[in-house]
Amino acid sequence: MLRTLPALPALAAPPPARAAAMTEPGLAAQGWTHAEYDGIRPARFRLQGEAIAVEGEGAGSFIWRRVEGRAACLSWRWRVDLGPPPTDLTRRGGDDRAVSIAVGFAGWPARATMWQRTQHAVAQARAGGHALPRSVLIYAWGGTGREPPHFYSPWMGGLGKVRVLRPATTPKGRWFEERVDLDADWRAAFGGEPPPLQEIAIGTDADDTQARISALVERIRFTPCS
Repeated sequence: MLRTLPALPALAAPPPARAAAMTEPGLAAQGWTHAEYDGIRPARFRLQGEAIAVEGEGAGSFIWRRVEGRAACLSWRWRVDLGPPPTDLTRRGGDDRAVSIAVGFAGWPARATMWQRTQHAVAQARAGGHALPRSVLIYAWGGTGREPPHFYSPWMGGLGKVRVLRPATTPKGRWFEERVDLDADWRAAFGGEPPPLQEIAIGTDADDTQARISALVERIRFTPCS
């Protein structure tokens, strides 16, 4: 399931996310929090040198941390050694992926409806003291490669837009460099002026296919786009 960021999947359907998984000490020292989903075996996130290792089998969870400032460019590099087969990420249920990077923003999409705001308030009440982002951009390694260039997450009630950067058929065991323009992507996804950044998350999800996951993410940086 292409879920990401605490409790936002509750905008569409349970099970909710909850920040209850054990956070590896090295990651905690860097400000990361490990969050899991009710009823789904959590993946393992740990430091491996300077990289964040993501591992599991039939698992799904994520780590997240706060960020501040205005939208800019985000760069990182990642590799997948084991991951799920191609699944349709536009469809709710069965939409597994090896790894994703999600960026949460503090403001609403320009055309956010009262229904979306109300559902977000419900999710926020369940999340407690963790202030949830009001819009999210998700960059995925997974899917069939036939998904639209930008599409709404089927789990986030119109508040999350997904881009598949690397389909599931991408060669395994190789590093790939990524750089995305968050300002331009937010405008294309939601319209209007991008709001401030709020948090970033690294997630995985393989509970539908019960696939094994082994991936690495490193060199995550927010930089000017010029």
